[in-house]
Order: sequence, then structure tokens, then C-alpha cells
Amino acid sequence: MFDYVEGLFSDEVARKCESTPDAQVVVFENGEGFADEIVTYKDLFLNGCRMAKALKDAGIGRGDRFSLVMRNHPEFIYTLVAASLTGSVVVPIDPRSKGSKLTYQVRDSNSKGIIFTNEFYPDVQKTLDELPDVKVVGISYKEGFEKPYRSEYPSLNAIIEGPEVDPPDDRNRELNTPFEVIYTSGTTGDPKGVVIKASRWPMFKLLAQGIWQYKSDDKLYTGLSLTHGNAQAVTMVPAIMLGIPAVISRKFTKSRLWDICRKHGCTTFSLLGGMMMGIYSEPRKPDDADNPVRKVLSAGTPRSIWEDFEKRFNVKIHEWYAAVEGGFAHNPPGVGPVGSFGKPIEGVMDIKIVREDDSECEPGEIGELIVVPKQGKAEVEYLGKKKASEEKTRGGVLRSGDMCHKDKDGWLYFDFRKGGGLRRQGDFIMPEYVEKALADLPEITDVCVYGIPAESGAPGESDIVAAVVIAPGCTLDSKKIYKVLEKSLEKNSIPSFLQVVEEIPKSASEKNLDRILKEEFRKDAPNVFKF
Repeated sequence: MFDYVEGLFSDEVARKCESTPDAQVVVFENGEGFADEIVTYKDLFLNGCRMAKALKDAGIGRGDRFSLVMRNHPEFIYTLVAASLTGSVVVPIDPRSKGSKLTYQVRDSNSKGIIFTNEFYPDVQKTLDELPDVKVVGISYKEGFEKPYRSEYPSLNAIIEGPEVDPPDDRNRELNTPFEVIYTSGTTGDPKGVVIKASRWPMFKLLAQGIWQYKSDDKLYTGLSLTHGNAQAVTMVPAIMLGIPAVISRKFTKSRLWDICRKHGCTTFSLLGGMMMGIYSEPRKPDDADNPVRKVLSAGTPRSIWEDFEKRFNVKIHEWYAAVEGGFAHNPPGVGPVGSFGKPIEGVMDIKIVREDDSECEPGEIGELIVVPKQGKAEVEYLGKKKASEEKTRGGVLRSGDMCHKDKDGWLYFDFRKGGGLRRQGDFIMPEYVEKALADLPEITDVCVYGIPAESGAPGESDIVAAVVIAPGCTLDSKKIYKVLEKSLEKNSIPSFLQVVEEIPKSASEKNLDRILKEEFRKDAPNVFKF
């Protein structure tokens, strides 16, 4: 069809469309009561071209940014193809963002336009009322949600069902230019937009082949939001670029995970530490180990449940570490010690654990993880935040903000986020062990342990709060829970408070948003029980 640029997303899709147009590359699993949607390479390319025309018709072209507010739907990938074709920059926003957080990201990214599903119409409309210059490129209407009453906005359904269009005459051919702005989770404050170049995506293909070692008979699965780099890097991009079929759920549902994998024959899936504890918290079933999954790619497996998780579900864990800003380490199954997220790839980068003065820590000593490139200096661009970008890479290294340690053999272990460790009466408390003890109780289906300033007033000390979700039909017996915890935890690790909530708030990466729980916590609230 045309000369291809190796690694450019739209060109990779176009090439596959020419060679295997009807190959079913992604199945979108839409949840109970809704039919699955099967996407072929022909769908990806032709609908990507239609979406590219819609962007151009809205005045969005090379270098322009636009926001995308959507759960995992086929239109999400069509939009990515369109952005690659036009050279525009997509800003995928966590669909859970509401109010000021949503408006902040649209405004901060200086988005000229926005694409969204009718599920989020009320929230997006409030943002549009505040930002009237942002143009609606289109709304995708999904079953089960009310149709907006403002009909002047273009319908993505009509665009996709319309006539075929050719790729843009001036289609983008640049690989070393911005493609996405992905916002950090904002667990400690306003999120920052990390500028991602199109040249990063071919690296995901190499990781899939050399590190994850996907095979032709694999079938990938994720329930992570495609707004998150993990879902793109580990599942979506490898599937499309390598032709390995994938199943992507509209949203993550821990209670249905294994049933989905059984139904579709998924052999591997990706998750994050917060998700793992939630899955582990589900009531045990006789068929837990009866599933087709061979390997779980996990970033942040709690050490306390690592081996139990593998045995219970008959899987192997391939642990890894990365951040949207950069850095990478991994621990393949059976290679490194349980609890370690691994070592960096030799010849690509070094990872060091350093003190405040950048001197290197001794084995077992906790310090900040920094990434030292083998060639050149570390580079990070936070959109519109030059000072923060420079601080993140001060001294030519990437400063992760993660507090970690190495063992004597160089294996790396995560301890806590900088400024986020839990210390009680002089001891550092590992929340994951407290979470496991609670997750093992049949009446608890999810848990998040965090700290609040200690009533003692001691600087840096915390009282421990365990936010818990109670299983339907169960009642909370705090005295019984305390007695159970006394047998499984050191006294210093037993929470001071139980906070009963309907659900644990999560980020797009399924991290527990303890910041929100802290904001809602009141010692005299009816849902709070003191031990």
C-alpha cells in the first residue's frame, strides 16, 4: 500500500491489514450481559482511517493534543491508530477521573479536542462547560448508558459505520515525536503528564519477545485500563505488533478473572500488586487451580502472598518493575528469590540504591532507587513542568521516588514510596503482611492498609488504619477480627482502626488510592471501629 516506517504503530497495523486482514487480534470482553466484540486488523486500520478523518475535520493535526475518556473499547485502539496516522498526540485519561481532576488533565494537557463514551457524558460535559474551547471530536454510544440530550456532538458510531476513507495524504511518518501524554496516578497530589514518544512502542514488542517470551500459542489477557502504560506495553501492543491474540476486559473484575481466562483460554495475564491482593481476597473455590493460565506478569506482588498465590492458582509469577518515566527490572519464574522484583537488563541500564547524598547503600540498607542509563543521560518530560522534569533527572539519572534495597547478590526489593513508609513506635510496618492477614478472613473481600498521623504526636509515626470491604451477607465482628490478628501478626502491626467501606478506591493502574480513604476517615464515623 505504501512505504512502511518500521515500528510506527499505524504502519504496523497497515502492514498486518495487508497480510492478514481478517485475523482476529483482540476480543473485547464487555462483562456479564453484554456480547464480546471481536476486532480484526482490517477493523483496526479502516476504522483508524475513519477516526483520522474525524480528527482532521475537528482541526486536530500534527502535534495537537486531544483527550480520550473511555473504558476499554475497540474505539480506544481505533483512536490510537488515528493519532499515529495524523501525528496528533492522544491524552488517555483514567475514566474514573471526575470533577476537578478530569478538568485539570484536559486543561493541563492543553487539549484541543476530546473523545468520550456516553457513559461519561455528565462528567465530561461539566468539564466542557469550564473549557468551552475544547471541541468534541465525537461520542461513542455504548449499550446500557443514557444517550446525551445534546445532539450537536458528532457520533463515533456513525463515523465508524460510514464509508471507507483513505489514510491522510500527509500521513505521519515520524517515529521520534510525541504520541501520548500519560498522566501519573496522582496518588499523592495532582497528576503529571509524561510525554511518550512513538519510538517507545517498538520496545514493547522486543520486551514481549525477549523478556516475557510470548509464544505463538499464547493468548494474552488484561483487565487493566488501556489508559495505563502497563496494559499498552504488556498486552495491547505485543498482541497487535506480533499477531498474538489478546482478550481485553472493559474493566477489571477480580471475581470473574479466572472464569474469563477459562472461557477464552488465556495463558497469561498482567496485573499489579494492588490487584493481586484483591484476587487473593476472593473466597477460595475448589477449582481455583483449574485454569489455563501458565504465567502471571506482576508488578508488585506482595511477598506475603507470593508463594500461596502460585500454589492456589497453579501459576508462575514473572515479577517486574517499571515506571511510565522509565527504568526496568525483572525476576523470571524460578530465577530470583521470592519477594524481589529482579535485576535490570544487562548492558541497557544500571539500577542503584542511594542515600540522600547519592552515595550507594550497602546490601540491606534502604535508599532511593535511581536508574543510570548505559549511554547518555536520563530524560523525562513532564508536560509544561520543566522544573519537575529537571528534578526527576537531576545528575543525569532517573530518580524514581521508590525506596528499595538490594541483597548481597544484587537482587532488588521494594520497601515503600519515598515519604510513604509506615513507622510505628520505631518499627517500620509492612502493610502487605497486615493486608494478607485480613484478606485470609472469609468475611473480607478487599483491604487497604494505610497510616494516619499518630495520636501520640511522635514525628514520622503513624497509627494504622485497615480499610476493609465486607462480603455480602456477612457482618463485621471487630473483636473476633482482633483475636484472629493477634495470632497472625506482631502486636505492633495490628491496626488501630478498621474502616468499613463499600469499595476500595483505585487508580487506573488498580493501585489503592489511600489518599481518598484518608480524606474520608473520621475517628468518630459510624463505619470506623477502634481496636
